[in-house]
Amino acid sequence: MDTTALFAPRMGVSSGEILSLFRDVSDGLTKADVMRRTGLSRTTVNQRLDGLLAAGLLIAASQDARTRGRPAGRFVVNRDRGVLLVADIGATALRTALCDLGGKVRVERETRADVTAGPQAILGIVDKLFTEILKDGRHEPGAVLGVGIDVPGPVDFATGRVVSPPIMTGWDRFDIPGWFSSHYDCPILVDKDVNAMAFGEQRLRYPDVPHLLMVKIGTGVGTGLIAGGQVHRGADGAAGDVGHIQVTVDDVNEPPLCRCGNAGCVEAYAGGWALVRDLREANRDVATVDDAVRLIRGGDPVAVRLARRAARILGGAIADTVNLFNPRVIAIGGQLAHTDEQLFAGIREIVYRRSLPLATRNLQIVRSDLDPYAGILGLAQLLVDGIYTPQRVQELVDGTVA
Repeated sequence: MDTTALFAPRMGVSSGEILSLFRDVSDGLTKADVMRRTGLSRTTVNQRLDGLLAAGLLIAASQDARTRGRPAGRFVVNRDRGVLLVADIGATALRTALCDLGGKVRVERETRADVTAGPQAILGIVDKLFTEILKDGRHEPGAVLGVGIDVPGPVDFATGRVVSPPIMTGWDRFDIPGWFSSHYDCPILVDKDVNAMAFGEQRLRYPDVPHLLMVKIGTGVGTGLIAGGQVHRGADGAAGDVGHIQVTVDDVNEPPLCRCGNAGCVEAYAGGWALVRDLREANRDVATVDDAVRLIRGGDPVAVRLARRAARILGGAIADTVNLFNPRVIAIGGQLAHTDEQLFAGIREIVYRRSLPLATRNLQIVRSDLDPYAGILGLAQLLVDGIYTPQRVQELVDGTVA
């Protein structure tokens, strides 16, 4: 982002706003750079930088091994002032990571885990993995400045509780933040998995694209919306649930029952669990979504036919979203995204046919660059943004918080 004279029209620039300038560059800034970009006097810039340095939020570039060879007098964000713990919980597996304050993964662990085992069992696994990666990273729990958890279900973002999740048996209203708050004295963030994926994709791959749609096609079907560069969750956190739009399919007399309790949802036709169901009914030996993907990629005629039908159904639902939301990029992730053109060709065909020309004029439909790390990286970026709010930065500079 071009931040030249970003704050020039204003007389006062907070320490948090100064710090945001450093977050937007990779190789640091000098005092002269800050003066030019803010319009502040040398005395004021010195005061702001002294406060940020004393709080440990900035360090001299020469102190950072990753800035070797850069000229003296430059300053960079201190990414090692603390660490973040994040967990991306899927329907059948989960991934945990220890990240620095730049959002970079330092240590990670992944394991198979069935989310229907319930919150105590799954969060117990997450807690154990958190302990392991902290040990591997040589950090104590007190170094953790934020914990981020994403789950494959609707989340009331204000409370961090899952609400009536279709595939998360036993999780309804469970206090996920409370589970971790007894172990870590820091903010606990809980969000829908596709929201975290969308934020990671936009922030790290498409930073100049303020309107992005993330579609996850795995065990279920979920979508995350980025509007104006921020996650759009809606009034209650339920925005973007395309998987449970009900559709009519011409060659189906009785619509299939969805896990949400309704019949004929997009997910009941096009979700990974639905493809596994239909392949079993066709006497194919499949047990998991990965098995279905292998059959599709291997050219099994029944699997390919079901994948093409799923693509058309998904394309129709995505086309409705394109007409309503007008994203610039649609990023598709999840296991079924790895069927490649078997899925993408059908989605693109329907989206471009059914959407308004103005909405598709510059539209890109791509496979997620970050998959399967989009959730982890998105959670880290969400936590970093929360840690570096202008108010919290000022509190750190003033010494009112640790």
